[in-house]
Formats: sequence, C-alpha cells, structure tokens
Amino acid sequence: MDKFSYIANAHISYIDELYQSFKQDPDSIDLSWKEFFQGFDFALTNYGDEDSTESRPQSNAKNGSLATPGTIMDMEQLPKEIKVRALIHAHRSRAHLRSKTNPVRERRDRKALIDPQDFGLGKEDMGTEFQAGNEIGIGKAKLSAIVEALKTIYEGPMGFEYLYIRDPEILDWLKTKIEKEALAFNPATEEKKRILSKLNQAVVFENFLHTKYLGQKRFSLEGGESTIPFLDAAINTAALGGVEEVMIGMAHRGRLNVLANIMGKTYEQIFSEFEGTAKPDLTMGDGDVKYHMGYSSDIVTPDEKKVHLKLAPNPSHLEAVNPVVEGFIRAKIDSEHQGDARKALPILIHGDAAVAGQGIVYEVTQMAGLKGYHTGGTIHFVINNQVGFTTDFDDARSSIYCTDVAKIIDAPVIHVNGDNAEAVVFAARLAAEFRQKFGKDIFVDMVCYRRHGHNESDEPKFTQPELYNIISKHPNPREVYIKRLTERGDLDAKIAKQMDEEFRQLLQDRLNMVKEKPLPYQATKFEREWGSLRRSNPDDFLQSPETGISEDAIKTVAEALTVIPKGFKAIKQIEVQMKQRKEMFFKSKSLNWASAELLAYGSLLLEGKTVRLTGQDVQRGTFSHRHAVLHDASSNQPYNSLKEMKDRKGHFYIYNSLLSEYAVLGFEYGYAMANPHSLTIWEAQFGDFANGAQTMIDQFISSGESKWQKQNGLVMLLPHGYEGQGPEHSNARPERFLQLSAEYNMVVANITEPSNFFHMLRRQLTWEFRKPCIVMSPKSLLRHPKVMSPVEEFTQGRFREIILDTTVEAKDVKRVVLCSGKIYYDLEEAREKEKVKDVAILRIEQLHPLPIKQIVEAVKAYKDAELVWVQEEPENMGYWTYILRLLYKELPMELIARKVSASPATGYNKVHVEEQKSIISKALKL
Repeated sequence: MDKFSYIANAHISYIDELYQSFKQDPDSIDLSWKEFFQGFDFALTNYGDEDSTESRPQSNAKNGSLATPGTIMDMEQLPKEIKVRALIHAHRSRAHLRSKTNPVRERRDRKALIDPQDFGLGKEDMGTEFQAGNEIGIGKAKLSAIVEALKTIYEGPMGFEYLYIRDPEILDWLKTKIEKEALAFNPATEEKKRILSKLNQAVVFENFLHTKYLGQKRFSLEGGESTIPFLDAAINTAALGGVEEVMIGMAHRGRLNVLANIMGKTYEQIFSEFEGTAKPDLTMGDGDVKYHMGYSSDIVTPDEKKVHLKLAPNPSHLEAVNPVVEGFIRAKIDSEHQGDARKALPILIHGDAAVAGQGIVYEVTQMAGLKGYHTGGTIHFVINNQVGFTTDFDDARSSIYCTDVAKIIDAPVIHVNGDNAEAVVFAARLAAEFRQKFGKDIFVDMVCYRRHGHNESDEPKFTQPELYNIISKHPNPREVYIKRLTERGDLDAKIAKQMDEEFRQLLQDRLNMVKEKPLPYQATKFEREWGSLRRSNPDDFLQSPETGISEDAIKTVAEALTVIPKGFKAIKQIEVQMKQRKEMFFKSKSLNWASAELLAYGSLLLEGKTVRLTGQDVQRGTFSHRHAVLHDASSNQPYNSLKEMKDRKGHFYIYNSLLSEYAVLGFEYGYAMANPHSLTIWEAQFGDFANGAQTMIDQFISSGESKWQKQNGLVMLLPHGYEGQGPEHSNARPERFLQLSAEYNMVVANITEPSNFFHMLRRQLTWEFRKPCIVMSPKSLLRHPKVMSPVEEFTQGRFREIILDTTVEAKDVKRVVLCSGKIYYDLEEAREKEKVKDVAILRIEQLHPLPIKQIVEAVKAYKDAELVWVQEEPENMGYWTYILRLLYKELPMELIARKVSASPATGYNKVHVEEQKSIISKALKL
C-alpha cells in the first residue's frame, strides 16, 4: 500500500466522524477542524464536481473505501481545494517532525507525511492558484507558493507543536504568531548586536574558563551557548509584559555562565571560587560546590524596566529544584504581588534526559492549573544536548520528544535549533508573551549539543564517537551567527572581532585582580524577605519562648470555629462535631487536638501572619478530625471557618493536594523559603508517605541552611504510631530524621498534648530565626479521652521539650521510663490499671535539638532509680540509636522495644497486640 492510500485509509473514518459532529454543532469540535470543514463546505460549493456529490456510493478501486453522500470522501475524490487545505492542516500538525532543529546531525524520518503527493497533489498542480493560500496569510496563491511558505514556516529552524491545544483563542493566537510574525521576524540592528554580545559573553566565558582551569569541573554550556540570549530575551520581554520578579531553577549544566551573564554575579567572584583563595567562614555552615549555589540580583533591562532575579540553589538531583521554584513564586504572588501572577515569573531550565526521565517533572506539570499550586504559567527551557551523561536518547526515553509531558496540560512546544540565535530569541519572546497573555506553561526545546563530556575531564568518544567526531569540527553558535550576520551585511566582521577581544581582555583583567588580591569570603546574604530575622545560636534551644495568647483571642477564634452560617446545611456528623467543639471552648474549657491546632492557626491569623496547609485530604484531615473546611450537604459549597473569622488580618490557605509527595513537599519548602512570616505546613496522609519525598528531605530540608545559608520554617506533619495497621502506615521512620539532625538544623518532635502542639506551631513564627520542624503526629490520640488540654495552658506558657511525671512520688520511684509519643498513653493506662507506684514516665516531646540538660536534671530527681528507654518501634528503628549516642555518657540506660526487624511492623493484628503488651509489661515490670 502506498503512502497516499495509507493516509486515506488511516484517517477516513475519523474525519467522517468529525465532519458529522461539525454538521450537527460546529462548536463541538476543535477550532482547527472547524475551520477545515468550513473550508471544505466552501470548496465543495464552489469547486466541487458532479462526481463528488453523487447520491450513490462510490467504490475506490485503490483502497476499497466507499464514499457516501454527506461524508468526507477519500483523498482521490476530494476537490483539490480541500486537498490543499488538508496539506496546510497537516503542516500545522506534523511538520515539526521534519523541521531543521538539529544542528549536528540529520533528523530521523519520523513519517511526517506532509508532501503534496501525500494529499493527491502533483507537479501539474503547482501552477494552479488556490484560495487556501488565505489560510496562511498569503492570499490566493499558486500551490508552489503555498508549499514554499509552509516549508519556510514549519520546516525551518523551528518546529511547532500546538494543534492539540483545545482552547480556540490560544490556537488562533499561536497560529498568528507562527505563520505571520515568525516569517517576518527580523530584529533591529541594535538587537542583533545585543544577541551577538550575549552569545559572545557565553562563548568567550566558557572558553576562558576552559583554558585557565583545565580539567576543573564546571559543567560547561559549550554547544548550548544560545541559552544566554534566550534568557536575556525572555526576561526582557516578560518585563515589558509586567513581570517584576523572575526566579530560575536549573541544574549544573551552564549554571556558572547564567550566574555571570544573566544574574550579574561578578567575574571576580567566580574566579575567586575557582582559585580557591577565599577562606570560608565555617560558622556559616559547610557550603556547597560553586555550580550548586544560588544568587539574587536586581537588573535594569534595555527598556529601563527593573527586575529582581533569583537563581535557586539546588543539589545535583536533577529537576528536584522545580517545585521549590514554583512554591517560591506562589508565595511571592500571594504576599508581595496581591495575587497578581503576571508580576512574578518562574523559569525552569531542564536537560533533555532529565525532563523525560524524572517523575518529578510530571508531578510539577500536573500542578500547573491547580488552585493551590498555579503560578500563572512557567517557561520551561530545555537545553537539549541529545545525550544524558553517556546515554543516547534512544535509551533515555520512549517518546519522540523529551518534552512530550507538555501535552498533558495543553502546553505548546517550540523546538528550535540552538545554532540559530535569532530563532532562539524569537522562541524566547513568544514564550514570554504567551505566558503573560494566557497565564499558562510553555516549553521551548533548544536542540544543541555538548562539546565536552558530562564534565570537562570526561571523554565523550568512549560512548558517542561518531557524534563527537562531528561536534569536534562544528563551529560554535557565535561563529555561526557572525557568519550569518556578515553574509547578510547586517554587521561588519570587525565589530564581532572587537567584541571578542574586549571581553576576553576584561576577563583577563578581572582574573589578574583576583590573583593579585584575593577576594574575602562572601557569605550568602539573607534575602530581602527575611528582614530582622537572625541566625540561631545554641542558647536559643535551652528554653522555648513564651507563646501564649489572650482570652479575647481564644474567644474570637472559638466563635469562628463553632458558628455555621445561616442557610448552610451541614451533615449530621458535622453538627455533632460543631456541638462538641462549642462544648470544649465555652463550657468544659478543655481542648482536644483538632481544636488546639485550629486555635493556633486562628491566633496567627489575628496577628497578621499567613498560614498555608496542604496535603492529601487536609481540609477535613485524613482521620476526619480537623474539619477546617465544611461542605454544604445540598450544594457541596465549602465554608472555611478561619477564612471567615472576624478581625482576621492574615491569610489562611488550606488546599487538598494532588496525590504527590515529592513535588508537593518541594513546593511548600519553596513557599516557606519565600515567606518567613508564613506558617507553611505539609501533612502526609500517613507518615511513611514521606518516603516518596526523601530527596527533598535529604537535599533541601535537612541540609539547606548548612549548604546554602537558607533558613526555612516548613512544618511536616507525619502521622506515626503502632496501632495494628501493618507494615505500612505505622512508622514515619523517625530514625531517618534523627540521623539527618545535627548543628541545630531542624526540629524533630513527637508531641503528646494538644497545648504543646499549639505552642510548637506558634513557636515556629515566634523564634527570631526559622527551622524546619518534623512532627511525628498522632492518629489514635486525636480522639483519645485523656488527650485534652485546659484552656489556661493556651493563655500562658511555652512549648515543653520534656514533660515531667507529676503522678508519682519521687522517693518511691525505682524505675524511670523515658519515652516519646503515643506509647506514653499505653504505659499510663497500664500503670493506672495495675496501680503501679514505683515507675515514673518522662516524655521527650522534642528529640532534636535534644534537651539533654533538661533530661539530666529531671532524672536526677529519682535517686538510685534504674533508667530505661521504651519505644514501640523495633530496636533498629525509632529513637534508640540516637538517644544512646547522645546520652550514654550522662545517663546509662537499657532498651525495651520490639525485636530488630526488616519490616516496620507486623502484618498480623494479634501479633501486634502481643508485642505491645510485652513492651508495656517489661517497661512497668508487671
């Protein structure tokens, strides 16, 4: 079967079906098909012949298909006007498969099927004029002119994927940009000079580093230097569209070049880091390698627009920074820009292998349109060097393009040849304009190459000898552009040479300065958002600050939490909950966990602070305890009690998240980084769900302050406790967080009283510094009758790192039990039942920083008593190893726990019950 027949058979039934839908309701189908069928009806009326409108079915000898009245017929039977329109539609849809986007090798034959003969058009038709020329803006024209225009638009240095987009306005706008503006794009002389200047900076900078610091890792941009004019054009265009702030997230490839030639980090600073002459200030943490560090600066664009730029710090875990950037920008939109997303722009720079291979990319892409996570659109820029470390793209993805994830959110994709600087700049402008106009994501895939190996000491010919033979002889993008400019007569070659010499000399002068007089160590400055906040010191953790609130504040919050608006129909269970809540606040004056938590949020809102809480099912709470948002039983309309609270000065954001941990936790980390006056909380559905976000915990939360001097007050709520649910959902792995704990980097807590949880939440914003806080949250304790706190504990006091035992006489105590978390209530229940009077139980509420002094002082009260640590987790999990390491000198003790285990918990409920009984019995010597 030839290609002609293939096209006819492959699409005939689908097109017929669409045409029938069009005839019934023209607005029921995609705009591009609607226009196609309008053209079809026009052509049928004006150019159809008798055969095409016969009432009898016609057999096609070639493919056996039948054409019946009122259907789109096979290709041979279509009027030629329609065939030309189909040719145009095919170019819009599939010509990207043939566009000249690869600078170093021929593209594979992807079966684009966009030649005239694929549509039954031959050489004899080339001189015929067709009205279809109006479709692409050239008026009635010969087929040869139409074909030439299509090739120029769609088969040149840019390939466009956009016809899958379902929004008619967006489709129409993109079509105009692509078919009219792209054709007419010819930058003014000054802009050509700026493009060349930026390319010159990029190329010479890399070349200079390569010759001066041979073999040092820098993850060069060589081969992809057009990144610099892309970012320059995107930022300048976005600024014209109202953007005041841009945050860039990228991995290591090209980072130093971006720091120098986009962010404005001085060449002296960069050379000083290469020279290694500056002595670090070890009080500021351990630091990080130069190609992981962040930076911020204020620039003025050529159009006199002021823009604040940020480059996010990040580890070598590719794409991990993406949600952090999105969260940061969302916080800025919520706070500084009063909800106007047009003023803050996220730009994510990807590698081709990473954008296709990392699941975090999909998670972040799915966030793009969600109420709790949208940031007004992201510009995704792919530095596509066609190889991942040493892996060919054939082994790196199944999709044709690395950017195919864009299609899940109808984001357009522009594939562009990295050697064509003007095409790259056009793509940058289009991307920035699109984002500002529609508030949606757009992807630009710049196909380029990597001149060296993965790093500068790597040999790429080990794995790609053929490709690197081509690359070794290939001119860099600057040389390509100079040749193009001089051939067109746009620029004198002398100007380019002068640019090169002057910039190279500038770099040499700056390097000489650094060699003669090394720069002093420059610690990363606090961002402007952090105002009067300071760094912590060890004395800050000896005792928590006062965090009580007034009775008036409690009353205000209580009224908001217990009143259902008129006309709101609550389900019966909620009516019962509201009645109980009212009873607690106004009669018994004793609060359970949920009431204490919501009181903390409400009190912060009264003080003008922001509270943001996200996670799966957080509005009601996984265990149906929180009920921060109520839903009308009839209309399903939500009612957010604290958002409606009178005298509220701060903002309360609470969103049920998408089913993601990695991306959502990263987003909240970014949000907390941008707004230190926000209590930002992520709640896992169960504590072990944090497993799916371990990269974010290891690389950002636990080490960010030490590596990048970035404080962060993010709170993680991880439901934890052994209740017979099996290996999953019992254990939040506290040992992992404690292993990551050092140098006062974060708080790890397992809290047992509502008032203490209240004070802990308020302490997060009361401290004059910020620390991440990991809470092993309870499950059964949320409704435990003994887990209540009197109201007076909320109007005074502070967070208690350790809770003493006031129920036994110190002189009678023969054993002191140290424990943390829910097991306290199991111990207390058995102690009370068995009337044990000689065992004291001390609760460690904060595990890191461990209140060693307080613990030692508390144990001293029980002279000659033996000391044990009791936990329900297996011996090789939980807190024991950490406690032993920190207390073995001061307080020798024994362990009572489950046996060492590969699995966090047994899957058999009876076994669980027996294990729990055994632990309690041993602890209390029953």
